[in-house]
Amino acid sequence: MNTNFQKVLNEIEKEIQPYFGRGKIATYIPALANVPGGKFGIAVKTVAGETFSTGDAKEQFSIQSISKVFTLTLAMKKIGDDLWKRVGKEPSGNSFNSLVQLESEQGIPRNPFINAGAHVVADCIVSSFEDAKAEILNFVRSLVTNKEIQYDDTVAISERDTGFRNTALANFLRSFGNIQNAVEEVLDVYFHQCSIRMNCLEVAEAFLFLANEGMLPGTKTRILTKRQVKRVNSLMMTCGLYDAVGDFAYSVGLPGKSGIGGGIVTVLPKKFTACVWSPELNSAGNSLVGIEALKRLTTKLGMSVF
Repeated sequence: MNTNFQKVLNEIEKEIQPYFGRGKIATYIPALANVPGGKFGIAVKTVAGETFSTGDAKEQFSIQSISKVFTLTLAMKKIGDDLWKRVGKEPSGNSFNSLVQLESEQGIPRNPFINAGAHVVADCIVSSFEDAKAEILNFVRSLVTNKEIQYDDTVAISERDTGFRNTALANFLRSFGNIQNAVEEVLDVYFHQCSIRMNCLEVAEAFLFLANEGMLPGTKTRILTKRQVKRVNSLMMTCGLYDAVGDFAYSVGLPGKSGIGGGIVTVLPKKFTACVWSPELNSAGNSLVGIEALKRLTTKLGMSVF
């Protein structure tokens, strides 16, 4: 593994300074509005067991839609390919909270990473487990060293109180029969999964199984099959950054998943995972500084999937 990782991360932290102030924090969720815009952290975890980081990599943030990879993994483990009868595998070409396609496509969301798709995945988890919220949290904890990972109830309540579009999406899905449990219960699970607090080091660690063919590095614990890992990584590559996914693939060249809390996690299969956090977002709802940092990471290392 490249021994220049720390040098590269230190260079990136200096080079991205001019980009601060160009994005906007996600103020439409009040609990996220007070996060300082100048925060920046980045961490790399290698399959070989190395760890590199700089900046605010140890400060926890609201992972938001990064959590959709965890719930997708849980659903795939539980119900397998039956999931794809209810949600597609195609890029949406629209914003993450769009209702536009659901009408014409008979309530089948384009992919599991747009909000409508994540609602269907949450519904599957509610159907599969007696306590869906506990199951999600326990699963995330099983992937990381820190067993104290928690939901941020303040953020979950804030999302519930302002989540009118999510409520509309869930009810629309229910009208097509693609939400099978009570809408309120499904949304409660969804809002809580988005409220999980982790730091860059923890997110990078939690995604290592996707860089290690489904296995937790250094253990005999299998999370997903190789076939399933290929599918999750391909979905991140084609759908993980919503309607900006093409530009991200072009400029960064890694499967990734973003969240409006300002986090982005990426995977280079058989090599490493990287998580960056900076809360100021671009117009597509992705971390502006985070994308600039990841562009530099893969360019300086000369490492991507292409």
